[in-house]
Amino acid sequence: MSTTMPVDGLYVGLISGTSADGIDAALVRFGADASDTGCQLEHGLVLPWEPALRARLVALGQGGDLRSLDELGTLDVQVAEAFAQAAAALLRAAGVEAGDVVAIGSHGQTLRHRPAGAAYDGTHPFTWQIGDANVIAERCGITTVADFRRRDIAAGGQGAPLVPAFHAAMLHSQAEDRAVLNLGGIANFTLLPSSGDVRGFDAGPANALLDAWCLRHRGESFDRDGAFAASGRVDPVLLGRLLDEPWFALPPPKSSGREQFHLGWVEARLAGGEAPEDVQATLLELSARTVIDTLRMHQPGTRRVLTCGGGVRNPRLIECIAAQLPGCVVEPTDLHGLDADFVEAMAFAWLARQTLAGLPGNVPAVTGARGPRVLGTAYPR
Repeated sequence: MSTTMPVDGLYVGLISGTSADGIDAALVRFGADASDTGCQLEHGLVLPWEPALRARLVALGQGGDLRSLDELGTLDVQVAEAFAQAAAALLRAAGVEAGDVVAIGSHGQTLRHRPAGAAYDGTHPFTWQIGDANVIAERCGITTVADFRRRDIAAGGQGAPLVPAFHAAMLHSQAEDRAVLNLGGIANFTLLPSSGDVRGFDAGPANALLDAWCLRHRGESFDRDGAFAASGRVDPVLLGRLLDEPWFALPPPKSSGREQFHLGWVEARLAGGEAPEDVQATLLELSARTVIDTLRMHQPGTRRVLTCGGGVRNPRLIECIAAQLPGCVVEPTDLHGLDADFVEAMAFAWLARQTLAGLPGNVPAVTGARGPRVLGTAYPR
């Protein structure tokens, strides 16, 4: 394995997560000129998906079937074109030329995530992200690194979460036990003890179910400020049925996605006649409860929880989590130099840098892989 030093300079990180609410694009500077951590967000933006394309991606992510191989090929290019547009818009907004960027790190859009132990036959675990990196490199004129997850899967890992390596590099403290909580479509933790191994895994649904239920009953893509949930009451019987999901009891390493937690999963647990606002309140409590239960089980001495992802902007969800963690500081990663809205996009810029340097991007204790692996493939400009 190479020990080449990472190439410093400007990188672009691109990701559309489980919620598929837009493409997050981050322009990141690495090196001595960046900040105390050696990492600085120069600019960030979110490019919304074209509505019809987003609807199709969400449907496929929730277990819908592809109509044909032609549809798959078309979607692969459409997603890549959208990612390239996001990168180009980012560089225009930042006033940066393509030639000044070392590389793009593109996560792509997940259609299926079926790691070992997933809810299918498990014989041939896989993960599948689309968004052809050849197209991104060609459109942008920038070396593009993509396909980060499959090498970890091939090495016996979950292929996720991959962001803990970045969290550990940027947010670890020798003075206290910390946890980084990403509240995306799925909630996932990075556990950063003051000493000892970094761990990380998914905890359960964060925004995916909340967004989907809100869209169905309010016609809005997300529950702004948690107002829809606040208008209802938690249904303890429904909450119990949701918490009975066997996935929650699985030990780490584990990961999940929309193929596990989707509206069909919720509907199968409804008795019928529940008020929509009460279901929303219960889904928010589910997100909070699974986060709390996970943290108490795996790192009960946590003194600080650093939050990031779209759920940070849902005060109802943050208040619900913080109220159940007395004596623990719950605060956004913004206070530690990482913009909470762009942490994951920044992480894929960092992973691209690791790949080009021939350095590992996974944490085996997190994913369960047989060892450190260089992740991703580079597509030259």
